[in-house]
Amino acid sequence: MLKNKKHEDKKQNEQQPIIVKSALDLQRLKLNKLMSNPDKEIQLPEKPKSKNVPTVPEFVRNVMGSSAGAGSGEFHVYRHLRRKEYARQKFIQERSGQELLDLQYQQKLEENKLKAEQATAKKREKRLKRKKKAQGSKSKKPHLDEKQKKDNEDSDDASGGGNDNEAEEKDKETD
Repeated sequence: MLKNKKHEDKKQNEQQPIIVKSALDLQRLKLNKLMSNPDKEIQLPEKPKSKNVPTVPEFVRNVMGSSAGAGSGEFHVYRHLRRKEYARQKFIQERSGQELLDLQYQQKLEENKLKAEQATAKKREKRLKRKKKAQGSKSKKPHLDEKQKKDNEDSDDASGGGNDNEAEEKDKETD
C-alpha cells in the first residue's frame, strides 16, 4: 500500500505545473530535465555566423539628393541609400579591424609557441648535459680499459703509495 501511495504521489508531482519564481528555480528545472534522461544527447546551439558583406548598392539614376529642387519622395530614397552605404562602410571597417585583431592574436600565439619551444629545448639540453655528466662519472670507475688500468697501477706504484683518490682526481682533471 505504501508503494502505491508513493507511486501516486510521484504521478501527481509530475502532473502539477512547476511555478518558476526565480532564476534559480528555472535553472533547477532545466537541470532536472537534463538529468532525467542522461543518455539523451544534448543539442547545443551553433555559434551565430557572421554577416555577409552587404552588397554594393545598385546605381540609382535621377536621385537629386538632399539639395534644393529634389522632389518630396526623392529625399527619402536618397536618405535610405545613404544609410545603407554608411552601414556597409561601417561593416567593412569593423570587419577589417576584427581581421587585424585576429592576425595580431595569431602572431602572438606563434611567438609564445616559439618561446616555449626554445625554453623547452634549452631545458632539454641542460637535462641531457647533466645526464651525460652523471653517466660519465659513474661509467668511468667500472669501465676502465686495460691500458688505463696499467697506467693507473704504474702511477700508483710510482707515487709510492696506493692513494686511489689521487688517481680518480687526475682522471677527472683530464676530462
